[in-house]
Amino acid sequence: MGQLWSSTFPPSPKWSVKDIPDLSGKVMIVTGGNSGIGKEIIRALLTHDAKVYLAARNAESAKATIVELKNDTGKEPIFLSLDLSSLKSVKMAAEEFMSKERKLDTLFNNGGVMFLTSAPQADAISEDGYDIQWATNALGPWYFTHLLTPALIIAAETSQDTKARILFTSSIVQGKDLNWDAMKDTPARRKMSADARYGQSKLANTVMSREMARRYGDKGIVSMSLNPGGIKTGLQRHMPAPFRFLLNLIMYPASMGALTPLWGGTSPEGADLNGKFLVPWGRVGIMHPAAENSELGRKLWTYLEEQVKEIMD
Repeated sequence: MGQLWSSTFPPSPKWSVKDIPDLSGKVMIVTGGNSGIGKEIIRALLTHDAKVYLAARNAESAKATIVELKNDTGKEPIFLSLDLSSLKSVKMAAEEFMSKERKLDTLFNNGGVMFLTSAPQADAISEDGYDIQWATNALGPWYFTHLLTPALIIAAETSQDTKARILFTSSIVQGKDLNWDAMKDTPARRKMSADARYGQSKLANTVMSREMARRYGDKGIVSMSLNPGGIKTGLQRHMPAPFRFLLNLIMYPASMGALTPLWGGTSPEGADLNGKFLVPWGRVGIMHPAAENSELGRKLWTYLEEQVKEIMD
């Protein structure tokens, strides 16, 4: 309850985008960068001279965002076509990036879908046969990270602080465990509510981040998961007035939601946060107990490897 309250009503931030160091020479990817928190992350990175790839599914929306950011910052992110729900698209995006860049200093796994904002598509199945929330929030980001790991290792080997960073955007809403029978279109999945499937995918973000930290920490890769905080979206205008009023009391602008991933992804302190769970606004929080279970982490990693084995071959 303490962390829930603290994350819903966080104390005033002690860190701001003005504290971001010079990022000249740094190469970064932000998934879901065409709107919301992702766009604000990119805005801050550009103002500190990072080279940023904006990864998104909607090319038209991404290009409009690129124009906006260029007008606002004088810098231009590079569009990277990426549909996280499609393993084929994830592979193509990673290959395109690797054809252009040798290293990747920071990967912001920000993109995803949420049950409250995806209805009636919440029950959709991805082209690979997975629950849409599992495919987009868990399997896709893990596969993208897996394919880009060699570039992250090179960045760690060549950077001044010998670190590269990965941030998985999770949530304060996480399931209690992983239902291995509910990842695809099965009777078990159909018995789960959309919010339960969302919570499962967000738990997986924390578990996979922790396992990444275990496996690659000695290679200089710093892996973190985080709750960005409750962020206002345009979808709230469709809700009944009483709900809008209540949500506005606990929701914040996207620029605030960007603070925690930016803190972990750019600050000197972030280099020492391997395996940690971050909470608003730029603080270390309490990890979900399941993520501390190394056996579960290994089981999830093995499961994910099996799902992409065919496309990797």
